[in-house]
Amino acid sequence: MSNKQNRSNPIEALLEKQSVVLLDGALATELESYGCDLDDPLWSAKVLLEKPEAIKAVHASYYRAGADISITASYQATIDGFAKRGLSEEEAVALIRKTVTLAGEARDVVWKENPERPRPLTAASVGPYGAYLADGSEYTGHYGVTDQVLYDFHQPRIQALVEAGADVLAVETLPSLQEAKVIGSILQEYPSATAWISFTLKDGQSISEGTPLKEVAEALEGSRQVAAVGVNCAPLEHAAEALQELGRYSTKPLIVYPNSGEDYNPETKTWHGSTSRLDFHEQSSIWYEYGARLIGGCCRTTPAHIKKLAEIWKS
Repeated sequence: MSNKQNRSNPIEALLEKQSVVLLDGALATELESYGCDLDDPLWSAKVLLEKPEAIKAVHASYYRAGADISITASYQATIDGFAKRGLSEEEAVALIRKTVTLAGEARDVVWKENPERPRPLTAASVGPYGAYLADGSEYTGHYGVTDQVLYDFHQPRIQALVEAGADVLAVETLPSLQEAKVIGSILQEYPSATAWISFTLKDGQSISEGTPLKEVAEALEGSRQVAAVGVNCAPLEHAAEALQELGRYSTKPLIVYPNSGEDYNPETKTWHGSTSRLDFHEQSSIWYEYGARLIGGCCRTTPAHIKKLAEIWKS
């Protein structure tokens, strides 16, 4: 990565200055509030084609709310996905790189407003293979594909994001340890790159495909480039238990950014129910107790959630 800061560990550098690093919340939820229609296999990546200024505005709103890291709109921005829209590989790579540019521009504007705060980071989202399939398999992990298929899918996007200058890679919403290991091998091709890896959950003891969190933690423990490990896009009810389990077997900082508490139906792609009986912000103290040092929100969370977390952790 181009920034000298990335040759060390930008997450570790932030944690030397503060006890908790705050992530942003949902990108899609906010884009919908800007009038964007995300009912599309490309999801938020569709907005890159139609209304990129909205993405930049959402990033800025999270940085202003107190986020130390904002995650790019590249979760579902893939070469294969854009190819289905008739874009060339060159055009697809340019759009993937643009996700980092948009977040970086928003960060620079907000940081100039308050240069006394630590310089916020941009995290380039690397979503799972199942997100590209858009069939809900990011919540099961049962892809039935070889390591080579996963490598060929992830490597070009990771290369584009690294070359675009993201501070860190947000390898997120993974349901599969196989996929995490393949991505770990790709990271080795870019020795200066730093990443976190976070998983979806089947329950408080295992990731979506059923692999125990103990095995997940032990598999990633030896990777210097994996700066944090944890869970995202998970129900509040499972987050604390999962962190407690991961903390037994990992010495890395833990990361958690769960959903607001509603239930998602991957078949209908709709949310149901009210928010969890657990309080999102009160839970953050429990997450911290179990080793979480990077805390934010995933689906259905907003800048208001992050602002409240900032009031708790930065006051």
